[in-house]
Amino acid sequence: MGEIVVKQPGLFSTIQDFGRYGSRKYGVPEGGIMDRYAFKICNLILGNSENDAVLEITFLGPVLEFRTATNICVGGANLTPKINNLEIELNTAYPVKAGDILSFGKRKSGFRSYLAIKNGFQSPQILGSRSWFEAVTGNHRLQKNQLLHYQNSEAIKNNPHSAIHVNTDYLNSEMIETYEGPEFDKLPESLQKLIFQNKFKVSGDSNRMAVQFEELINNDLKGIHTSPVMPGSVQLTPSGNLIVLMRDCQTTGGYPRVLQLSEYGIQVLSQKMPGEVVQFCAKS
Repeated sequence: MGEIVVKQPGLFSTIQDFGRYGSRKYGVPEGGIMDRYAFKICNLILGNSENDAVLEITFLGPVLEFRTATNICVGGANLTPKINNLEIELNTAYPVKAGDILSFGKRKSGFRSYLAIKNGFQSPQILGSRSWFEAVTGNHRLQKNQLLHYQNSEAIKNNPHSAIHVNTDYLNSEMIETYEGPEFDKLPESLQKLIFQNKFKVSGDSNRMAVQFEELINNDLKGIHTSPVMPGSVQLTPSGNLIVLMRDCQTTGGYPRVLQLSEYGIQVLSQKMPGEVVQFCAKS
């Protein structure tokens, strides 16, 4: 079994796969990867299984030392990844050997980057998933000197006749694709229009549980009976906050669900950092 030593943990990095399903009835969030597109691309490039676990890296990347040879791919946000201080391409397979150092530098685009490794990170599976969620797995984020485990692998031989088209336009998009939520029709017409016409700035209070915005909406909509919510549900609080639930969100809530993000909408929003501006758009 191969090992990575975490020399520096970065800002917020966690092991993630598609998440855990079938446990919502116990109040356990689905969790899992924020940007599923980047996740799928990195695993595909390495020839991994679709759900092999990766390291999700937020804004400021870690410094990682490999103790055993393997193959890696970095995708999603461009945080200037480097092997032994030499910058590498995104969405490209690279061999690493014992003693190699992976680090990250200046952010160029996006907010969350993904490190995939051949055959996936081998964190314990709990409730059918390797995804870290503190209440379930005990892990919260990378810690200095922590060891991450993976299977050894030989260097990948690139096939010059094969290619994967990677669309990174979403990293710079402001448009958040969404459907009307169950309580959307309870909003007055003026607020329905406002939600789609206005732009919203991502708040610094945002995280893997929910994205919040700095702007408030004048709202007198009453609460609802506690009802199911899911990643992408957009709740409107009595104080006028729009809250977009993300992968680590709770399973039920009592605020009106005015919108529901599409999977692509979640993908775009997951790559927005605090201070960036977005606009909701109705999916036809």
